[in-house]
This record gives sequence, structure tokens and C-alpha cells, in this order.
Amino acid sequence: MDLGKLKQRGEYEWELPQTGAMRVPGVIYASRALVAAMDEKVAEQVANVAGLPGIVAASYAMPDAHWGYGFPIGGVAAFDADAGGVVSAGGVGFDISCGVRTLLTGLKRADIERAQARLADVLYARIPAGVGSTGALRLDAKSMEAMLKGGARWAVQQGYGYEADLAHIEEHGCVAGAEPAAVSEQAKKRQRDEMGTLGSGNHYLEVQVVGELFDAAAAQAYGLAVGDVVVSIHCGSRGLGHQIGTDYLREMVVAAPAAGIRLPDRELACAPLKSALGQRYLGAMRAGINCALANRQILTHLARQAFAEVFPGARPPLLPLLYDVSHNTCKEETHMVDGQQRRLFVHRKGATRAFGPGHAELPAEYAQAGQPVLIGGSMGTASWILAGAAGTEERAFGSACHGAGRAMSRHEATKRWHGRALIDELAARGILIRSPSWRGVAEEAPLAYKDVGAVVDAADRAGLARKVARLEPLVCVKG
Repeated sequence: MDLGKLKQRGEYEWELPQTGAMRVPGVIYASRALVAAMDEKVAEQVANVAGLPGIVAASYAMPDAHWGYGFPIGGVAAFDADAGGVVSAGGVGFDISCGVRTLLTGLKRADIERAQARLADVLYARIPAGVGSTGALRLDAKSMEAMLKGGARWAVQQGYGYEADLAHIEEHGCVAGAEPAAVSEQAKKRQRDEMGTLGSGNHYLEVQVVGELFDAAAAQAYGLAVGDVVVSIHCGSRGLGHQIGTDYLREMVVAAPAAGIRLPDRELACAPLKSALGQRYLGAMRAGINCALANRQILTHLARQAFAEVFPGARPPLLPLLYDVSHNTCKEETHMVDGQQRRLFVHRKGATRAFGPGHAELPAEYAQAGQPVLIGGSMGTASWILAGAAGTEERAFGSACHGAGRAMSRHEATKRWHGRALIDELAARGILIRSPSWRGVAEEAPLAYKDVGAVVDAADRAGLARKVARLEPLVCVKG
């Protein structure tokens, strides 16, 4: 990206000045090196988002930002319904509520190393992964509606997990306002056999070890120590979320002119929050969030079964949930803007919520530390646990990055790497990969992504979230 078009407001904060149709400025949180490496399209998309009706404060981009559909991946924007604000299907994305949840195991690295290959095989056998993967659970119409309304709470009621899990999930595992009737029959059909599946792309289940701690107090609150083994699950709403995005983007593109909305990019298709279309999309999108939360809850149950099989002496509760955090959402939240509290609709596209210490939404045991922020790596790279920082709500509506961010396309990655060779290379480093697709492994090669350490450092230094723990991969089930 051309740094000449930006004003540097701090070492890790850059302003894209308000010009042309922009209603607010753009703000990019990143180091000089990360900003310089970003595609010019990121600045264009930040500016386009800044031109949408009812946007508040700024159009933000996180340190992992890269070119996306409509919004940049790593884009954050909030809209005020009372000021003509909009909801954008492109600002949420196709994989609605894709997110990460991390589970504690009570095990150490040595425990895993004694059974690493067997654990990898059992997890791979129990966790459906890959394009078109289906699970053992098949939903009829009544169960589908209950799942879309109930999210992870529905899954727990069906026997997938513990009631205690719900306290450590955003919205306590169930987003209010979901409207299954606003979800197309095609979307429901696509999801009928996909509950409890990882899917493909960058989704994974990974066994990780805590390699280093950076904030002792937060680590203690989260139950983390060096050498501890955790399990992280990264997936979303599968075919249902993708179909919701497809259905409503088509409808919003057609309806925008009649609503007086000039779209700088068709991929930014949106509708007024107070319109019938906007309300229908919110109902469908919330159902998609609940679907993703239920999906991760069922996968948690399957992971617990696998660990119980490999480590039969483990005592319940098995694999307690540290936290579950979503990206690719639009959530109605209260934030302070110019000294006034306003109810806003915050879009986080490839960005996560990162509320700071003392926020009312946090579980009591995390109130002093701040919200866990879970940052995924890519097979051979580290993942991270951060904590929401004090003051982050004033910086980007309580948001932080969600991963490393791609440095090259999947097509380019498959030209540079071969999946089988990558699996062998990682095995030599003590990291076991299980995947149904060598091409999928190549697409997600570690070097196809930015340096996750640099991204996390930028988030920390920008005041978006504090570094707590670095996680190193041991086993990865890859979609």
C-alpha cells in the first residue's frame, strides 16, 4: 500500500483521510511494515465502507487486513439505525460466525507426545472434515428450527456438552432475534447433514501447547501455564451461512437504489437497518450465528469423546471451555461515541470482539483480565491468546484481529507447495497433520499467511488487545 495516502497518527495507527464520498475517515491499525505490505485494494475497500450511510466514527482495518468481499477481511464498521444506518451482507461475509473456541485439557506436552499419533488418528476419525463433509446428526424441519433459534444452548440440551460451557461463549451460546423463517429452504437443506463438521478452507481442530506467557495475571485467570495442552476449534456455519450470504446479497443489490443507496461496489450490498429487508437479514444472520455456535458445540463434544478414548484416566469435566469467540458477525451493541452512549450495529468481518476489563458481557472470572481473544495460526505457525485491552472500545468498538491474514491466494499457494511434502515437513518438526485433501493442505501452507507474530505484536502495541499466551501446534485435523 502507498503510505503517501495515509496520515500516521501513532506508531501503529494510520488514517486514510476523508475524501470524496467518504462520510468518515478510515483507520488502519498496523505496523509500518504490515501496512506497506497490504494490497492497495485494502485502502479502496476501507474508503468504500466509509461511504455507507449511517457509519459512525471511522471505517477500521485490523493488523491482519487483506482484500475481501466488499469489506476488507479484518474490517470493522458500526452503523446507527437512527441515523439511516445500514446492515451489509458483504460486511458480515459468507461464513457467518466463523470463529474459534479453545478448550483446556489438563494435560502436558509429554502426555500428548506419548500418544500423539493415536490421538491424531482418533480425532481424524471422529471429526468430519473437508469439502462436502457430513456428520452423524441429521436435522428434520423441527430440529432445524430449534437449532437456529437455540444455538449452542440447543446443542447442550441435546446432550452435546455441559451447561457450564454456555457461560464461556459470546451471548451465552445463543443470539437473540434469530428468525429461522428468514432463512431460505435451500440454506436449511445445505445444513441438514453438516452439523458437527469442520468443513474446508482454513478450518481446523488443533491440539496445541502453551509455549510462552506474556501476562501472568490474565493467564492465571484463563487457567493457562507453560507446557499446558489446549484444543482449538476453528469453523463456522458451513453451507447455511454461505447460502444466507448469497441469498441476501442478491436481494440487497437489487433493492439498494430504491432505498436511495448508491453502492460504490456491488459487493457492499446493504439495506437500511430499519427496512423490512434489513430486519429480515438480521434475523437470518442471527440464525446463522446460532448455527455456528451449535456446530462448534457439537465438535467440542466429539473432541471430548476422542480425548476420553485416548486418555481414559482423565477426570470430568473433560476439556472445559476457555472461551468461544466469533468473527464475521453484525451485533447490536452499546458504545460511547463523542461522550454519548449509542446503540450501534457493529460489523466485524474477519475481526473479533475484544472487550476490555470490567465489561458487563464478560464471565465473572475474566472480568479483571478482559475478554479472551483467540487468534488462529496455520498448521505450522503459532496461535495466540490475547486479552481485550482497557480502552479498546474507544479504538475500534472493542475489536481486534482474528488471525494472521492471507499473504497470497490459495491458487498461488498450490503452485508453490505440494500438500504431501508439507505434511512430511511438518511431521519432521513434530506436528502431525490429518486431512482428506492434499490440495487443501497446500492452500493453507504456513507461508501463505502473514507473520502471525507481527500481526499480534501490532494488535498489542496498538492497544486493541494484550498478549497473554503463544500456542504451538502438535496435531492438526485440517478441512
